[in-house]
Amino acid sequence: MANWKQALGAVVVLGIAGCGYWAYDRLNTSRSSVADDTTALVDVKSTDAAAIKRGEYVMRTGDCMACHTVPGKDPFAGGYEFKTPFGTLLSSNITPDRDTGIGKMTERDFFDAVRHGQGSKGFLYPAMTYTAYAKLTDQDMHDLWAYMSTVTPVKNAVDENAGMRFPYNIRPAMAGWNMLFFDNKGFSEQSSQSEAWNRGKYLVEGGGHCAACHSPRNNLGAEIASRFLQGGNLGDWYAPDITGNPHSGLGHLSNESIVEYLKTGSNDIAIASGPMAEAVENSTQYLTDSDLNAIATYLKSISGVTSQLPAPVPAEQPAMKAAALRYEVNCSACHGLQGEGIKSMIPAFANNNAILADDATNLIRAMLVGARAVATHDKPTGAGMPSFEWKMDDRQIAETLTYIRNSWGNAAKPVQPGDVAKMRRELAARPNLTTN
Repeated sequence: MANWKQALGAVVVLGIAGCGYWAYDRLNTSRSSVADDTTALVDVKSTDAAAIKRGEYVMRTGDCMACHTVPGKDPFAGGYEFKTPFGTLLSSNITPDRDTGIGKMTERDFFDAVRHGQGSKGFLYPAMTYTAYAKLTDQDMHDLWAYMSTVTPVKNAVDENAGMRFPYNIRPAMAGWNMLFFDNKGFSEQSSQSEAWNRGKYLVEGGGHCAACHSPRNNLGAEIASRFLQGGNLGDWYAPDITGNPHSGLGHLSNESIVEYLKTGSNDIAIASGPMAEAVENSTQYLTDSDLNAIATYLKSISGVTSQLPAPVPAEQPAMKAAALRYEVNCSACHGLQGEGIKSMIPAFANNNAILADDATNLIRAMLVGARAVATHDKPTGAGMPSFEWKMDDRQIAETLTYIRNSWGNAAKPVQPGDVAKMRRELAARPNLTTN
């Protein structure tokens, strides 16, 4: 009996020690001890013009402005809504305001928040992508701090997690989430890869936090590593596969085409809209061509999942014939009779892998409430698509999208009327005016 108790006690002790080390590894912030821990941001006014310029670039790579700015309001003052399965989060005020922003933070506090998800109000939620920013280098963090000292303070109190449901509004619970899912390590290069590939990996997995949108998540909101960048649902938007998969991803595109899209918001085939339009507008259009080419190089190197294309829906089906006529009447003026689109203005449907995803969320959304293309410095005219909520019922929209996804060499799963009906309710889109 004594031996049994001793063995059990040893197992318990080892278990506690293991959990303790696990917690230390995930929650440890000692890597950020390189930062100053004496002077608050409100009292910092960097005069290092080079560091400030580099820091602004780091801010652009991290897309900080898009998430911390409500359109039409003060930059970085917070309040931007994130709809999650667990409730609504609001982004924090990250201006140097002493009372409602991050003005009281020291540089060390700032490092802890950005790279480790531990802020002045406790543990952060991974909607603030510290899970990716953990890879930012010390130099990039120092430079970002210098830039933040130049931001105009704005008084705007934000209760970030007031819209989160119980028990998800309990911040300390995020310690357990971090223990399960947070890789609290910096970036390390792969010596076997090129300089461009390593730079692309740093930008994609670090500041660019591409996986935050383009990877699916599990039931606890963590990215599914085995499906890295293979597409993720964002509620009423879908971030498509951006791996090198030639069928559903970027494998069929040249580096130059990917660079053009990230720089200008469009290329020969695709036009950025929705969350990606925000990313292009606030982030990628400001990146150097060298960095954008590095991103393209890295993304195309990711193999993704090799899946067999479905057989196209036969054009002879009555629903496809009806949809072909509907497409010609309603869509062809902009998207072309052969789905060719208009370069840099209207997306093409032929050879556009983004429309072939199993998840047709973006297409259904565009048909119901319309869409607006991004406007960038290089291509300032962002075209708009009208809504067809009033003109087509759920069946007609589903048939039209099925036709688009299975014509001009395309092949994809049919869109179901039930999926259109569900999104019509979620978007509070109007019913169509006629029934036929």
